[in-house]
Amino acid sequence: MTQLRSGVTLLLAVLASAGCVSRHGTNSAVPWDMQSLEQAPVVHPAPDFEAEGVKSLFYEGLPWKGRPTRVFAWYGAPADATPENKAPAVVLAHGGGGTAFDEWVRVWNARGYAAIAMDLEGTLPQGQYPSRPRHEWSGPMRSNEFADLELPEEDQWYYHAVANMVLAHSLLRSFPEVDADRIGLTGISWGGILTCTTVGVDHRFRFAIPVYGCAYVGEMPVFQKRWQQLSPDAVDQWMNTWDPAVWLPRARMPMLWLNGANDPHFPLNTYARSYALVTGSKVLSIKPGMYHGHIPGWEPEEIYAYADSVVRDGAPLAEVLAQGVRANRVWATYESVVPIKRAELVYAKDVSDWKECQWLKQQATIDVTNSEVEAPYPADCKAWFFNVIDARGLIVSSALEICQ
Repeated sequence: MTQLRSGVTLLLAVLASAGCVSRHGTNSAVPWDMQSLEQAPVVHPAPDFEAEGVKSLFYEGLPWKGRPTRVFAWYGAPADATPENKAPAVVLAHGGGGTAFDEWVRVWNARGYAAIAMDLEGTLPQGQYPSRPRHEWSGPMRSNEFADLELPEEDQWYYHAVANMVLAHSLLRSFPEVDADRIGLTGISWGGILTCTTVGVDHRFRFAIPVYGCAYVGEMPVFQKRWQQLSPDAVDQWMNTWDPAVWLPRARMPMLWLNGANDPHFPLNTYARSYALVTGSKVLSIKPGMYHGHIPGWEPEEIYAYADSVVRDGAPLAEVLAQGVRANRVWATYESVVPIKRAELVYAKDVSDWKECQWLKQQATIDVTNSEVEAPYPADCKAWFFNVIDARGLIVSSALEICQ
């Protein structure tokens, strides 16, 4: 762990010298008026939208280009949630091409949580992306994530998307059947990127779960063509104002990080660097073979077990405490209240393309007495991590190690 902490410190120093740590540092003002955003927004009816078991609504967002905006959302709560029996809750941030998903709200309701899913692109939950209808109070779209960087900050999509997530949180806190002290946040893909920024500005959240999305957006191959079309000032603005690398060190709540080993948009090496920026409580779960999408992004049981462990006294996921190499063997120590039934060393011999690299698995030995897993160091290994699987079948991963 000492080596890991030293690596994080060195990484932050390198980022600072490269101009990647923003003027919005950990002790500086943020672009948003948080005092205003932490007030419950005004709600308006959305009578033309119905879905089983949930309610439709609009809530007021921030002005965009001088005119008022409203945000469409679905809200639902468990049937037994009352002012006397308050439910925990969660804010749900969709990814690119997504919208407010009523199904996602019901998934959380069935597990005992109130939930709000809002549309972050000024559209309505009809049809398919990119042809979903807009409405007369629409805010900015994410049609090209970086096309509006020449505009004032308060007119950019990213500014509004984060603000609308904070406002959704404030709205949840105002509902009498919701326990304001037990609200979490999860986001998928672009929603995960937004989550990684929001955790640095809204410290009222009790937990956060970014799925796929992470920091260092400027380094992701999927966005390179778009970055090349921007002016240096626009690139600098993104990296110094919006990128989660600026905000993750400010996060205070426990976080679960969940991704696939070969995600096509968020490479595992970049994901690992993002995870390392968080100085508070965190758990990593990397799933080889995990698909990229909204439904695959809300299906993993680790998500719900983690939320329950923070706000409902559920049994926590295992936690990897330390890892390393000794005598040609790799090892990791862990802590778990649920028995560990299986452990695997996951490794790759070629990481020249993180999206396409082949991950191999090798069974690891479990030393229950010392809470340690161990495996032979693979020949020609270029990167490795352990997956530790408990009796519930839930996966927790050690940090990615890239071999020198």
